[in-house]
Amino acid sequence: MEPAIAFRDVSYGIRGKEVLRHFDLEVAAGETLVLLGRSGSGKTTALKMVNALLTPISGDVYVEGKPTREWDPILLRRRIGYVIQEAGLFPHYTVARNVAVVPQLLGWERDRIDARVDDLLSRVGLPPEEFRSRYPRELSGGQRQRVGVARALAAEPSLLLMDEPFGALDPVTRRDLQLEFLALRSTWTKTSLFVTHDVREALALATRIALLHGGRLEIVATPREFLAEKSGEARIFLAALEDLSEA
Repeated sequence: MEPAIAFRDVSYGIRGKEVLRHFDLEVAAGETLVLLGRSGSGKTTALKMVNALLTPISGDVYVEGKPTREWDPILLRRRIGYVIQEAGLFPHYTVARNVAVVPQLLGWERDRIDARVDDLLSRVGLPPEEFRSRYPRELSGGQRQRVGVARALAAEPSLLLMDEPFGALDPVTRRDLQLEFLALRSTWTKTSLFVTHDVREALALATRIALLHGGRLEIVATPREFLAEKSGEARIFLAALEDLSEA
């Protein structure tokens, strides 16, 4: 079966510095693959190549079997749900209008948009009768992230890109949203590419973990396989996890 996303010998650099080097990775349809690594390891760079925010210096990134260079970037981005830290909501739009942005661009009918907005707000734990008319400034950080997830799902994309979406939240709210994500995932068949530097989050959410270090792919492993790693960068992350457990 054709992978949903494929990186083929991808390299990327900026201002003379290599950020990714000969990067090869496939993301299977329907899986949640977590890109794990330290700051500067290249994980967000890889993510941004999937929706053509960045272009490889060499090699190609494929989405649904087609190189991103051959996609119309606007059409490509409208097919992908994108969630970032702090949600990136439009501050002058209501919650409902924020969620409805892409369906409106795609020309959905009003009734279909309204039904989709209400359904998604309910799914992410924000009762629509209470939240659809609020503005982002009237929400907590966790509530804004929930709206961001709803907006990413609004146009029924088959692919989600999530760039440290829960990283700025307090630990309790972060765990709540991780559980919401797992609950949502049990009802869909979407492919998710999820960036984090938190090994605990990677182990909780991933079907597979791709560990990056210095712009290179160290290992690709299931959470169970990752926990069994005995050396290299994976062991460093696991040692940090053990330190947290003992604290």
